[in-house]
Amino acid sequence: MAHRRLQVISGHLAPSPTRGRAKGPAGWQPEVDDLEHRKQIIRTADVKDPGYVRQKLQGKLWVRDRIDAFVDAGSFREFGAIAGKPEYGDPKESNNITKITPGNYVGGRATVDNRPIVVGADDFSVRGGHADGAIGLKSIYGERMAVNLRLPMIRLLDGSSGGRTYPPPLTGIEVMVKALTDIPVACAILGPAVGLGAAKATISHFSVVAGDIGQLFAAGPPVVEYSTFEKLTKDELGGALSHTSNGSIDNWAANEQECFVQIRRFLSFMPTNSSHLPPYSKTSDPITRQDERLLSIIPRRRSSPYKIREIISSVVDEGSWFEIGGRWGGSVVVGLARLGGYPVGVWASDCEVKGGGLEREGCMKLRRHIDLCETFGLPVLNLVDQPGFSVGTEAEKAASIRYGATVMTALYQATIPLFTVILRRAFGVAGAAMISSTTETFNQRVAWPSADWGSLPIEGGIEAAYKRRLNEASEKREQLKQELLAEFEAVRSPIKTAEAFEIPDIIDPRTTRPMACEWVKLVYEQVLPDRIVRRRTRGVEGVAYRP
Repeated sequence: MAHRRLQVISGHLAPSPTRGRAKGPAGWQPEVDDLEHRKQIIRTADVKDPGYVRQKLQGKLWVRDRIDAFVDAGSFREFGAIAGKPEYGDPKESNNITKITPGNYVGGRATVDNRPIVVGADDFSVRGGHADGAIGLKSIYGERMAVNLRLPMIRLLDGSSGGRTYPPPLTGIEVMVKALTDIPVACAILGPAVGLGAAKATISHFSVVAGDIGQLFAAGPPVVEYSTFEKLTKDELGGALSHTSNGSIDNWAANEQECFVQIRRFLSFMPTNSSHLPPYSKTSDPITRQDERLLSIIPRRRSSPYKIREIISSVVDEGSWFEIGGRWGGSVVVGLARLGGYPVGVWASDCEVKGGGLEREGCMKLRRHIDLCETFGLPVLNLVDQPGFSVGTEAEKAASIRYGATVMTALYQATIPLFTVILRRAFGVAGAAMISSTTETFNQRVAWPSADWGSLPIEGGIEAAYKRRLNEASEKREQLKQELLAEFEAVRSPIKTAEAFEIPDIIDPRTTRPMACEWVKLVYEQVLPDRIVRRRTRGVEGVAYRP
């Protein structure tokens, strides 16, 4: 009897085949099918759409093709995938959507070289990429995702002007500015970046423009013609060559694909955020390599030029040199490279451009790069051949000394380790700042035998200090000048400075790479981890980065 009762109870408790199940198709499959149908419509290019046709006629990739070309295959995870304005057909039919006009911003998470990022791209085929076609705050959602997840933010810009009326402040600008203090931000200008789009390009750590299709301006040609009566094409107003020569955009690229290559290279040197170490990459270039060319690359005649980029390429890991801003501020050379596989920033002067003196644009470029290295904890290879601030009426009108003061301020506020190599000149205030800036961490200084330093170049110093004697010498003026030069040459050798331990080491130029590689390994192992801990405990996310 008891056994029978247990069977009855078990029968009541067993689930019924139909209990709790809705009539019709099982589960939520219809809704899932509807979602997939909508996504398929949005993700399929309408080859007859005028906006899509215009993109193709201009030689541009479609927005989704751009993302696919940039990120690792199959890694893109889109947010807001069905955001758009649908058009419906017969309501009696399932999946009765006939068309969807999507938002003109596509964003999501992805990986680049197996490292996570957030990527957002404008779709110029929808309302010319204007911000009012972006469906709510999709682009700001992407920016906040990057900031909150602390992942690099990549913007593929093509449009993004205003297009609507709004009172200040501009929604989202604050999160873009905050991003600069903690995560790498890179932009590719792949069409006309107008208004808000132009601001996005410049609120970044690295920007590159496709030379065949990219432009940047605060307002387009129609608005400019109405305001200033200038009738200009897009390229005449804000073409790629113009803005890579004035510093608004860092680098020029031939096309979209080269833009993607450059951003990938930039990211390869960057940590995921300011609380991580920059990524090590194994190299086949021996750290013991010595280049014989370095022994004679600096001419004995101090006024003779040489190729600074040859020195950089010779010292850093083979093929690792990545220059930033090579088309503007030419007296200063900055970029990223590796030493023994470890990422470093590189600063140098180009004596072939204005003698290498610090002028306004060079100061702006250098200060920006100092901030980049400071934000992401990149140790610096500092190659010094600095004759001083630019002089003359042009330099004074350009306020070069004021911009120079911002460089000195950034140098003395920096906490990143420096490996300073005095190649040749270190004169005046600018020269002193480049070699003697005090940091919280170690600034290792060495000099080549070609090094030359002082308050000012000896030739100018003699002219100033012995002006009366030289003028009184009359016809023998030049002879007296040469005698004075010879007299001072005997006591101004860098070896004399080393004897007094005012420079720690004078080295064989060929040993620069081995010494720098040993130094950077120690820095990454002994200094940078503690630096990150100190920044975290102080609650510091990064410097006040100034784009």
